Amino acid sequence: MIELVKLSVKNIFRKGFRTLLTMLGISIGVASVVLISTIGSAGTTAVNAELDSLGLNGVSVSACDGYTIENADVQTVASVSGVTSAVPVLTGDAVLSAFGETRQAMLWGIEYGSEQAISIEILYGRGFTRSDIELLENVCLLDENTALNLFGNKNAVNREVSVLLNGVYENYEVIGITKTGSSILQSLMGSIVPDFAYIPISTMQSAAGVKTIDRIAVKTDANMDIDIVSDAILSAFYAEKGEKDTVEIENIAVQREKLSGLLTIVTAVLSVIGAVSLLVSGLGIMTVMLVSVSERTKEIGIKKAIGADFKKILFEFLVEALTISLLGSIIGCIIGVGTAIIGGHLFSVPVDIQLNAVTTAVGSAVLTGVVFGIYPAYKAAKLKPVDALRQD
Repeated sequence: MIELVKLSVKNIFRKGFRTLLTMLGISIGVASVVLISTIGSAGTTAVNAELDSLGLNGVSVSACDGYTIENADVQTVASVSGVTSAVPVLTGDAVLSAFGETRQAMLWGIEYGSEQAISIEILYGRGFTRSDIELLENVCLLDENTALNLFGNKNAVNREVSVLLNGVYENYEVIGITKTGSSILQSLMGSIVPDFAYIPISTMQSAAGVKTIDRIAVKTDANMDIDIVSDAILSAFYAEKGEKDTVEIENIAVQREKLSGLLTIVTAVLSVIGAVSLLVSGLGIMTVMLVSVSERTKEIGIKKAIGADFKKILFEFLVEALTISLLGSIIGCIIGVGTAIIGGHLFSVPVDIQLNAVTTAVGSAVLTGVVFGIYPAYKAAKLKPVDALRQD
């Protein structure tokens, strides 16, 4: 048995370049599947992180057309059973200027304690205090990318930035720097995804001349059904306002699941496309093996004449097909994983290698190689010694 394996491996490298090309086809297929699964996983993680950074990882309460919501409505939501936190949010476009640099930004007006509710992680400095909110202080938080763009340094605490809001420029003291939720989108889509800044919601309402808010960010008890809590919030508003359909509730968790499902489908489709190359590689293996049978017909006849039976010849050629596909898939794994790690390092993206995708790709490649190697092996094993020895 061992001798047959050694002989099969030796035969593979008789035609080194031809064998190398066949292995390369398998390697490309396996590497494609590994890369696509890794990119899909990284994309899902990045999108979820971006949604988290925007505070879109819970339930959002906003006013229906023709109605408004105010700060007082936050207490209505907070009093509902199953709600663990409810914070007002006001958003708007603004222009930030500092040291001759000007940036378009998305401005968030938030309440004291909102950092946890909308997933803001403070890297430097501090968050807002009650006095900041009550005294309408001109203080702000910048995300690290915004600080870097404006000041050339992520740690811009105690610096001043000029904010154009509602047609008026005012100076704000930077009291904290927040972690950018997913710098991938901002680095790759800089002109589309704006910079982010946060100021006290009371300050923003005063500057904009409004008393309303855009939405209420709500987090619910993990043990409670979100749909039940959402219905309870609607009932609370009905009891408070005396009218139905004054607010609408968006379950962001559901939207996230839909988006994640869409990304999963896209990844699966691309993986199937990558797997097609494995089938093409299988045909390559069959072609190489058939040529090998044709070239070694006399050799097969001699082996049969001195005692090699059907099983030994069949096994010899199957091992050759198995070895080609196995070596090709291993090389493909190394290429795919290596490229994913290097790419993740270059783009500062966390890479999560999907082991199930790797094993599936390798298993599929090996299985394909064996399946497409059966016919050539059978053809070689069925040769009659007399007919084989007659071949030139």
